[in-house]
Amino acid sequence: MAASSAIASSSTTFINKKDVGLSAFSSQASFSVQTARKRISKRIVSVMTPQQTERKPATTGSVKTGMTMTEKILAKASDKPDVSPGDNVWVNVDVLMTHDVCGPGSIGIFKKEFGQNAKVWDREKLVIIPDHYIFTTDERANRNVDILRDFCNEQNIKYFYDIKDLGNFRANPDYKGVCHVALAQEGHCRPGEVLLGTDSHTCTAGAFGQFATGIGNTDAGFVLGTGKILLKVPPTLRFVMDGEMPDYLLAKDLILQIIGEISVAGATYKAMEFVGTTVESLTMEERMTLCNMVVEAGGKNGVIPADKTTYDYLEGRTSVPYEPVYSDEGARYLKEYRFDVSKLEPLVAKPHSPDNRALARECKDVKIDRVYIGSCTGGKTEDFMAAAKVFLASGKKVKVPTFLVPATQKVWMDVYSLPVPGSGGKTCSQIFEEAGCDTPASPSCGACLGGPKDTYARMNEAQVCVSTTNRNFPGRMGHKEGQIYLASPYTAAASALTGYVTDPREFLQ
Repeated sequence: MAASSAIASSSTTFINKKDVGLSAFSSQASFSVQTARKRISKRIVSVMTPQQTERKPATTGSVKTGMTMTEKILAKASDKPDVSPGDNVWVNVDVLMTHDVCGPGSIGIFKKEFGQNAKVWDREKLVIIPDHYIFTTDERANRNVDILRDFCNEQNIKYFYDIKDLGNFRANPDYKGVCHVALAQEGHCRPGEVLLGTDSHTCTAGAFGQFATGIGNTDAGFVLGTGKILLKVPPTLRFVMDGEMPDYLLAKDLILQIIGEISVAGATYKAMEFVGTTVESLTMEERMTLCNMVVEAGGKNGVIPADKTTYDYLEGRTSVPYEPVYSDEGARYLKEYRFDVSKLEPLVAKPHSPDNRALARECKDVKIDRVYIGSCTGGKTEDFMAAAKVFLASGKKVKVPTFLVPATQKVWMDVYSLPVPGSGGKTCSQIFEEAGCDTPASPSCGACLGGPKDTYARMNEAQVCVSTTNRNFPGRMGHKEGQIYLASPYTAAASALTGYVTDPREFLQ
């Protein structure tokens, strides 16, 4: 199992800063992005958890309770001065996303409840992205996209990323690919906002300092007609990650460490807030990976404070003004976990659960049949750069079929155009070709969920796969008897080179 020494402390005890002489996370006022460029988040050194009994009002006046980031966003979105965990509030939605799997059902509920001729609450706040079952001859899957197209034409939806030519995705300038990555690339993720999506991994967008979570078709149908949703305010778990990130680790290792620590039920209907010097050092794409898998721990949402890295990423992607929020000094957390990231090792999640954590080096005798690099978790530009780095360092060819599925059209172009550092100008695609990998496929969710039988890289027989995806349940990626080892792009690439689950330090040190 993973090194437990990585956990410095975990506490549920109420700590009074006057007793211990420590200051908590500094209060941060909401302010516009134009004045937020130089914000630097601060470490937490004390944590207060919710009281177990009702707190009576003070006789001298009202008592102001600090709020977490998640609570502040939901308070603002529900037009309330403050909220507390457990409160049920009507929230105004800033963005609703749906895709080809859940979109038709959500549209059907909307029309049934609001009328065949009803109009959506805001044509510019709805984002529709076909991405799951795209490059297939399955007529039902293709019909789903037709339903989305008809609805968007009827409603004059501004942000519909359509695809018509399934034979050549590049002939579709509007088509993007995986919804969670496309939402970020197209500027739909903004600090302080509420973003909902009919996909559990909508929590990815919490990397931008917003409240982002997945909802079902019924809720989405209601949001389509009203722009509102009834939400219960979640309590917050805080994860403090400090220390210099070793060269052989990626954010996927960090989130596997956390899920392995708290289990797949450890954050059920809770917000997961990530802070610390390590988190501050992560790129936006790595922060997206961290937030992407909070739902694998049962989390309602994941969130990371916005900072210069956030603002730089958003520069030129959105013209919509936004207002970041930050946790107050007196914010109450259900529990705090601390990690010294410098002590962590490369991890995998063994079949058949994301919390079945093990060190990669402990699984070196596991023979594999294939490697899959892709999905909203591991199919971003930096994920392919990481894999290329391992292949380049080894100078060897892969021992098993290695499938590559860029998340979006932009990522696909990056794979073919951006030089890999230290390669003498070679692109990822050139390095992949030299290593004997499959040609990078058309951008989509690919085989992650399984999909129709003809989905690229789908496991149509019982095989063992090392994958950069987010779930390894039976039936995931296609075959109910398949075995999936979740891993970072580093570990996936290293495993492709040996034909066994492999610690990437074998090639990166």
